[in-house]
Amino acid sequence: MRPLVIKLGGSLIGSSALGDWLAAVTCLPGRAILVPGGGPFADAVRTAQAKLGFGDAAAHAMAILAMEQYAHALLDLAPALAPCATRAELTAARHGVWLPARLALAASDIPPSWDVTSDTLAAWLACEIEASGLALVKRAGAPTAGSTPLDWAAEGLVDPAFPAAAARFGGPVTCLGDADPSRLAAFATTAAFPRALTG
Repeated sequence: MRPLVIKLGGSLIGSSALGDWLAAVTCLPGRAILVPGGGPFADAVRTAQAKLGFGDAAAHAMAILAMEQYAHALLDLAPALAPCATRAELTAARHGVWLPARLALAASDIPPSWDVTSDTLAAWLACEIEASGLALVKRAGAPTAGSTPLDWAAEGLVDPAFPAAAARFGGPVTCLGDADPSRLAAFATTAAFPRALTG
């Protein structure tokens, strides 16, 4: 069964809903891979870059390592989740958390730019592992019903590179607010059994 990729925003750090989201992921009957956001760890990279003046290539690597820091926190909070750094681990995990440094830093098709954040990295991973669908979880709240990734980018909900990455993925994509963990299972079912196959 193909996994669902779920990007869990770093903005959920400090949210009372974080535990509910972790429970919703580990309760999914199908496979799922969590992609951690950068949150305050990535914000620290932005601050350091402004102060020290290092280039975007270094900032890119540091921001991906910031995602790994959040990943380790999630693994500690939800021991049922498995750490996944390699393709083999991503393939074997039922419910896992992606440790992105090994794969993302070696990928020539991920540009070192702040226009590429964990949103686009989640779409990239969804392509790489042929995911059934991609869900972005945002503390800012879900976008307007019927809106598209282009609309989300215009509203600042996702990074500028995300619409093209989502189009390359080509599978079902949704954006959920931090109060919507109950909607994850429904999206997982829809992604696994799209209307074209079930109707």
